[in-house]
Amino acid sequence: MAENPRILLVDDEPAIVKVVSKRLEAEGFAVLTAMDGQEALATAHREPLDLLILDLMLPKLSGFEVCAMLKQDDRYRTMPIILLTARTQEKDEKLGYHCGADAYIRKPFEAAELVGTIRRLLAAPGVPSKEVA
Repeated sequence: MAENPRILLVDDEPAIVKVVSKRLEAEGFAVLTAMDGQEALATAHREPLDLLILDLMLPKLSGFEVCAMLKQDDRYRTMPIILLTARTQEKDEKLGYHCGADAYIRKPFEAAELVGTIRRLLAAPGVPSKEVA
């Protein structure tokens, strides 16, 4: 794991971005942010990243679309992607894993769960937290 892993946090709710960014920075992560799907893709292509945290309900491109586009690109195939979302239906979770997500965390969430998932994925990139049925 890199000394200060670089994480891109993508959410269109400023309060979530602020709270999650502060917690991740306190844990030693370098956090970049984006507020919509297009900005997420542009940032991912411009900045070296170790992990992406992605909301599903975003302006311009959905989290499903961003996840699928990145996972189809060889440069990002093994980069862990965590979907952090208020969408709680099982079909959404299955679709998230089908698009290439490595973990699916529902809002509201415990910060310790998110940090633990990040650390586990960075320690073993390319190993999803759950297999798709």
